[in-house]
Amino acid sequence: MKMPDEINKKSPSLLAQAMIQIGAGGSAGFVEVCIMHPMDLIKTRFQLQVKTKENNPMYYTGIRDGMTKMYRTEGLGAFWKGILPPILAETPKRAVKFFTFEQYKQFFLFGSNAPTPVTFALAGLFAGITEGILVNPFEAVKVRLQLNRDEVKKSPSTFAVTREIIKKNGLGLNGINKGLSATILRNGIFNCFYFGFYHSVKGFIPTNTDAGIEFITKVALGFTAGIVGSCMNIPFDVAKSRIQGAPHGSTMYNGTLNTICIVYKREGLAALYKGLVPKLLRLGPGGAIMLVVYDYMNTFLTARFIDQ
Repeated sequence: MKMPDEINKKSPSLLAQAMIQIGAGGSAGFVEVCIMHPMDLIKTRFQLQVKTKENNPMYYTGIRDGMTKMYRTEGLGAFWKGILPPILAETPKRAVKFFTFEQYKQFFLFGSNAPTPVTFALAGLFAGITEGILVNPFEAVKVRLQLNRDEVKKSPSTFAVTREIIKKNGLGLNGINKGLSATILRNGIFNCFYFGFYHSVKGFIPTNTDAGIEFITKVALGFTAGIVGSCMNIPFDVAKSRIQGAPHGSTMYNGTLNTICIVYKREGLAALYKGLVPKLLRLGPGGAIMLVVYDYMNTFLTARFIDQ
């Protein structure tokens, strides 16, 4: 029989573990967004371009062309336009994502002693859905900021854009929560494959005693997981950008599946994969950064606050 003091020791440990998951996840999100935001900006602008604007001198024909035009007309700081909403969102968002993933993982064990690939995929799916609900208002503001092509010093602030959206359209699905279903589907599908692939494959690879090789293995798995997740969810990402980037009062893009159908009929299948290359360049390395930072921060914080 356990003594009362032994029982009391267990509770703080569970709370500490939750705080470690949140701290490690938040750190992973902050580092990733600061490094990879320029690729997200280019991706969003690609997704919002339509073929009829090819004669526009500001039309981007490729990543290098887009970056060159941005630098020449908007300045270096333009590469981090709209970064405040992701920074404000990413730290708590990633914290929530990694924390809820761990909780959903326990829920989807289905009586098994150890998680299976199905467990990882379902936990990732529901963690992504939770993440999507929380982050959508920040995404709506971010897309509006990224649409602006003025010089950085002339661009509206994050708070000005937020205030304008709420004033004109309110807090609902036509305002600050516009594109909610697309964001939920985008994040849910990405994380289903992201976590499902990473943890399933990692489980089949023995831990290497060489720290360098183990690090490279984690980076490679995180990179591949980011690529797989990005390829699977890109049509929903395009739909999200079109819905949230539509001018005030526009009814063309109404609903996620309807938007996907409209883009496909008017612009072809390739349009549903617009921005895929910058997305891969962002979420491939970004996926590696997040999982590696999370793993190492989790290990560090556990050793610092629990195992000491």
